[in-house]
Order: sequence, then C-alpha cells, then structure tokens
Amino acid sequence: MTDDQGRKRRAGGRAGMKARAGSAAIEQMPWRIPLNPDRPTEPLDAEGVQRVHKAAMRILSEIGIEFLNPDAVAHLKKAGCIVNGTNVRMDEDFVMEMVGRAPETFTITPRNPDHEIIMGGKHMVFVNVSSPPNAWDMERGKRSGDFETFKEFMKLTQYFNCIHVAGGYPVEPVDIHASVRHLDCLHEKLTLTDKVVHAYSLGAERVEDVMEMVRIAGGLSHSEFDARPRMYTNINSVSPLKHDFPMLDGAMRLAKRGQPVVVTPFTLAGAMAPVTMAGAVALSIAEALAAIVLLQYIAPGCPVAIGTFTSNVDMKSGAPAFGTPEYMRATQMTGQLVRFYGLPMRASGVCAANVPDGQAMWETSNSLWSAVQSRTNMVYHAAGWLEGGLIASPEKFIMDCEVLQMIQRYFEEATFASTDDDLAFDAIRDVGPNGHYFGVQHTQDRYQTAFYAPFVSDWRNYEAWQADGSVWTVERAHRIYKQILAEFEAPAMDHAAREELTRFVARRKQEGGAPTDF
Repeated sequence: MTDDQGRKRRAGGRAGMKARAGSAAIEQMPWRIPLNPDRPTEPLDAEGVQRVHKAAMRILSEIGIEFLNPDAVAHLKKAGCIVNGTNVRMDEDFVMEMVGRAPETFTITPRNPDHEIIMGGKHMVFVNVSSPPNAWDMERGKRSGDFETFKEFMKLTQYFNCIHVAGGYPVEPVDIHASVRHLDCLHEKLTLTDKVVHAYSLGAERVEDVMEMVRIAGGLSHSEFDARPRMYTNINSVSPLKHDFPMLDGAMRLAKRGQPVVVTPFTLAGAMAPVTMAGAVALSIAEALAAIVLLQYIAPGCPVAIGTFTSNVDMKSGAPAFGTPEYMRATQMTGQLVRFYGLPMRASGVCAANVPDGQAMWETSNSLWSAVQSRTNMVYHAAGWLEGGLIASPEKFIMDCEVLQMIQRYFEEATFASTDDDLAFDAIRDVGPNGHYFGVQHTQDRYQTAFYAPFVSDWRNYEAWQADGSVWTVERAHRIYKQILAEFEAPAMDHAAREELTRFVARRKQEGGAPTDF
C-alpha cells in the first residue's frame, strides 16, 4: 500500500468510515496483504526433505490412490498411469512433470479489485472460520447453525481488514434446505462482502451455480470470468488414500475454467494417518499431489495450492487435537515440502477448545504461529473456530482478529528496522543514565505509532480493570461483536449486477437447485 492509499483509508467522515469498514466500533489496521519477512522454520534438513518426498513418491507409485470418480480415472489412464479399477498409480517423473506446470504464485480478484489477494511467495492471507454446524455466543450458548447467524459472520468477515477471504459457510445454516442453501448463502456472501469467495465442491450444480453467481456479481462476461482467477474451491481427500467423486468433479470443473483449487488432505496422525509425523506428512503430500497431477493434466497451468491439516488425535479418547507441538511440526515440515514443489500453501488457525477460553487462545496461537513459521500463504479458519471445527463463535472471531493484527504488526519493518534513526544514539546520549524516554523528542515524534495498539486486550493494572467493571476478555469481545453488527453497512454493489444476481437465485430455486436425497 502506498502512503497516498494509506492516507485515503484513514480519511475522516462517512467515506473514511466506510473505507475502514466502519471503524467506529474499533480502530483497526488498514487493509493490506501481509508479507512475511522471516526465514521459515525448517525442522528437516535437505536429506530429510528428500526422504519425505521419496516416501510420498513410493506411496503414489507402489500403493496408489483411490480415485472414486470415473472421469478422473479415465483422464489418468489416458495420461499413462497404472489403473486397476479405482486405484491409480503414477511414477515420480510424471508427478514432477505435472507439478512443474502449476504456477508458484497467482492472484484472485473479487468483485472489488481493491480486495484482490495474492497466493504464493511471502504473501499471507487469512480466511474466516468455515463449515462448523453449530454456533456459540455468550447470550445464546451452543445451538445449531442458522441463516441469521451465517449473515452475522459474513458481516464480521467484511468488517475486519485482517480477514482477506470469505471462505466456506462460517456456520452451516441448517434452517435452509440443502438443495438451495448454496444459492441463499452465496447471495448473502456476494452482497454483504466484496472479498474473494469460495465454492464448496459438492456436486456439479452447486459448483456451476456459484461460478455463475460470482460472474454475475462482478459484472463479468463469461470470457472475463475465465480469463483470471475470481474465486476458488478447497477439496479434501478422504484419508487414507482416497479422493471422492464430488470433490474431484468440482475441482475439475473449476480448473477447466482457470479457477484455483486448494487440495487439503485431512490426515490425523494415529487415526487416518501413521502415528509418526513424518509418516503422516508423507501420506498427506502423496494425497495432495495425486489430485494436483490430475488437475494439471486436464488444465495445464491452472492455479493450485497444497493444504495441510495434519494433526494428531488424543490417543485416550480418539478426539482430534489441534495447536499441539505435533501439529506445529507437521505444518512446518509440510511447508518445506510445498516449497520444494514450488507451490502455494494453505494451513489453519485451529483449536480443540469448546469455548473462547485460555485453551482456545493458546492452541489457536500455536496454530497461527506455525503457519507463520512455515511461510503459509493462506490460513483457513483464522478467526472464530472452536470445538475442533464443530462450533463457530463471534467472540472467538473478535479475539482471533486481535492475534491476526498482532501478526501483521510483527511483519512490519518498524519492529526490526536498524537505521540510524531506529538505533536512536542521540536519544540514548541525551537521556543518559538518570533520565527517561517519555519526554524526549525521539519518543514524542513516534509515540502514536511506535507500538501495536490493541482493540480487545486490556493493558491496565488490576485496580483500574476492577474499577471499570472487571470485564473479562470474552465479555469485551462480545460487546465489540454487537457494536460491529449495529453499525455494519454492506459494501457498495452495482445495482444491475445485484438485480441480475437476485433473478438468478430465484430462477435456480424455482428449478429446484441442487438435487438431494431428502
């Protein structure tokens, strides 16, 4: 962002408030795509990277992956892979040739080009919580997801500048029938936000509908939509060693139209993957590469990324655990492999805690910082995730955004710059051994921007906090969430595009939407 752009985003009045997404509720950082300046953490040496890579290649060539989609199998058979029913084996040379077709970086441009994101390199973007079936907040407790709660999370997603992508449904609105749920949800997502959106890869009708809705909302011709990435999907393998029919079908449809696909195996060590981290990572890499090979064969050069969701289970209960030391190492190791293949990477900001308490924040912080350490490019579930993905919480969303802003500040050069001005020799000489730095000009010139300014943390001492009502963090987050909703204004949208979008949704609903068996 240029200085002029920064000044525009800080402009006063109503226009300035809109530019900051209504920052009366809080003062937040301006929109930016963060750049991670740090060297990645690399637990594997060069030989270790090769050993994991070779293990993944052996899985692909000697064991194979089950592709439960006849079209995918037909494509791979035509490509020369060894096919036995649904089992497909492929050799290392073919895998690396196909992976070499994929771009190292790509951009995704939503209907508001100011909210374009970059995937790859040192860029890092954060995605809202996606897919929990339940919600929890301080007033209503835990409950099944509904459409009104879905819309609340969409407003939070648009409001926060540190959230760059409107990913999957932040909470599943079970009060809308599954046949038309995608139509209502994407209509709200495309009107309440102007950020990059995601399509669930759950059947041809849903994928085709969402691509058409994104095209309409952006006022694009079909050729303009196909010419560059405008949205994306994320698919998961069915670990161990399987890719299912609808995920592959949707991925192939998007790839053929130049829209990005993130391939994220869900490998829980000790359950759906080996109990050792290296074994779990090798399996995850093999599953991810298998789908990427398919997509690069049918649509050479289509944008793809490898996602990691490798963690461990509680061996006493079998429940998934997140933000563990093992999760962090698996993320770091996956980062090394993904850089070896020259692809962008996705990770997650996850926890196993049931409410937004201390456990929730330390596990999520571990997850987020392992994403930083691994030079992840896209962080799913970066705000609002609880109970291993079964709950979305607005209070947790607010608290997580504080951490995301801290990460963004951590990336800024001001935190580690070493110019003569930063070294402050003259100030050190002037203050000497008996003074203080509060009043010196060096401090006075910088005090407003010198340090990160929190919006939910409370840095007062105990007595001041107690005198102000002894409000705990989750309560402060709840108040902020309510104020954001009260002040929210939807982003501007072309009137003709909005009307066409509404007509499309009405027509597809009348036609029955997507077929279901209930």
